Amino acid sequence: MVTYAEIRKNPEINTYIEQADGTMAAMGFTDHGRAHVTKAAETAAMILTSLGYDERTVELAKIAGYLHDIGNLVNRTHHAETGAVMAFRLLNGMGMDPAEISTVVSAIGNHDEGTGFPVNAVSAALILADKTDVRRSRVRNRDIATFDIHDRVNYSVVESRLTLSDDKQEVILRLKIDTTISAVMDYFEIFLTRMVMSRKAAEKLNLRFRLYINEQAVL
Repeated sequence: MVTYAEIRKNPEINTYIEQADGTMAAMGFTDHGRAHVTKAAETAAMILTSLGYDERTVELAKIAGYLHDIGNLVNRTHHAETGAVMAFRLLNGMGMDPAEISTVVSAIGNHDEGTGFPVNAVSAALILADKTDVRRSRVRNRDIATFDIHDRVNYSVVESRLTLSDDKQEVILRLKIDTTISAVMDYFEIFLTRMVMSRKAAEKLNLRFRLYINEQAVL
């Protein structure tokens, strides 16, 4: 079976991830490189493990998380669909079982908030992991004076934690935002569609999505 460890060590895959992130950097986007995809993989795994999913499903979620943004190598537009096609070629070439490829590819192809939908548990976990990765360290630009709204909102997040409630009924995103850098409303201006998608993903896993900003419940 193809493993997450193999995927992470694969030089071809890592080249695509790094070059895709280079494309995003050139366009002025926040980090979409190995730090982001590793965090997405580990967070998706945490969610499914906490909910009692089997080890192989958790492994597929990690693989999907690590590969989910390679489509940015081609273009930001339709990067989910492009990435799914690239992942299919890579995983098929590594001899992965077709049923497992289908799970991973459908998760990657459905992770973008513009066109995606949580079609299975792996997809739902990936969406939650990806859309809640908001943090200061994703900002490349260090000149605050030239921040756009995406830089400003991400940089304002000084603490971010995604957890499941003790009763496994809710998935909770807790953010601490420095409001001297960005207003809370700015967060919703750019991330509202992502939060709506996160709520749908949570529902696919029989969870409720909750959002707390500076200890105040907002969703």
